[in-house]
Amino acid sequence: MEVGWCVYEHLKVACHGDMIPAMKIYTRGGDDGTTGLVGGGRIKKDDLRLECLGEVDETNASIGLAAAAADETMLAALRIVQNELFIIGSHLATTDLEMAEMALPPLPAAAITRLEEQIDAAQEVLSPLAAFILPGGCEVAARLHLARTTCRRAERWVVRLAAQTSILPAIGIYLNRLSDWLFVQARLANHLAGVADVPWQK
Repeated sequence: MEVGWCVYEHLKVACHGDMIPAMKIYTRGGDDGTTGLVGGGRIKKDDLRLECLGEVDETNASIGLAAAAADETMLAALRIVQNELFIIGSHLATTDLEMAEMALPPLPAAAITRLEEQIDAAQEVLSPLAAFILPGGCEVAARLHLARTTCRRAERWVVRLAAQTSILPAIGIYLNRLSDWLFVQARLANHLAGVADVPWQK
């Protein structure tokens, strides 16, 4: 499946309220080692932009793994994040910022504010950290810690891309805040499960 054309072109159609055409899983267009971008154009699959897109996709998949074991409340919060990561992916899949602003769903500033508010709310019920903790605890927490590490890696790649070309500034901010959010949600999952965080032993 070609990332740009096959997935994000469908997203662009959907955000206009049109019928989404049947999605073809293989197009053969990428057999030459390139992939299509939203709005046209092709780039090599080892392009830095595609690396960013893949890292965001992996983060989304890691969150999906956590969601599979989460309770209804956390599941709802994770699904919102997954949808926002898909929006980020659509913006990374185009080099035309003007077209992206007009045609693609926006990543609202309120999304970053929501993450911050949820971090603050969770911190109110969590005991203060007295030491570094290891990734782990209950199953949901362990999966959220894994998602946190993939999110941090996605952020590092986005920083590299932003140093070379113009991208939506909110993307880097969102990923930075999301990794903090995932860390706190992992701790919250342990708290709700009655499982202690795993302290680092010097």
